[in-house]
Amino acid sequence: MANSSAAPIMLELVDEDGTTIGTAEKLSAHVPPGRLHRAFSVFLFDEEGRLLLQRRALGKYHSPGVWSNTCCGHPYPEEPPFAAAARRVGEELGVAPSLMGEAGTVRYNHPDPDSGLVEQEFNHLFVGLVRDPLRPDPEEIAETVFVTPEELEKRHAEDTFSTWFMTVLDAARPAVREVTGDGAGW
Repeated sequence: MANSSAAPIMLELVDEDGTTIGTAEKLSAHVPPGRLHRAFSVFLFDEEGRLLLQRRALGKYHSPGVWSNTCCGHPYPEEPPFAAAARRVGEELGVAPSLMGEAGTVRYNHPDPDSGLVEQEFNHLFVGLVRDPLRPDPEEIAETVFVTPEELEKRHAEDTFSTWFMTVLDAARPAVREVTGDGAGW
């Protein structure tokens, strides 16, 4: 059971250029119309160039049970996005990413019709490899799977994915190709 006296989770609010302009409590930043805040998305691949997807745990307040990229979240105020991304990969998947590098940023506004929340994010993208066995935290992740581009296309047509997934994947594709090589098909 959650500790009701726990301190609220704070996010960095940013302007359209990604400059920090303040902080807000996590849930309040996602209430319509949403407040632009800093976020990150991680895409990790195995040695064969397959993308690690996660299905979000059913207990998540936002987008429960949907498929999404390897890991995503929000840096704490003043926490560098790279450090936050590496931290959350460890917390959610129980592994350290290998050769993780920056893959640019993308800004988007994605309302989620199921939860009524809004993702109004300035998102820092990271791409890397995963080489160790996964130890997913069941509070965060319901299941994981590695997919080829063809398997992703089929799964994306049949399953429910996070509203932001294709936006962040498309923005990260140039860096993904650098990590996976031309033969992987990304």
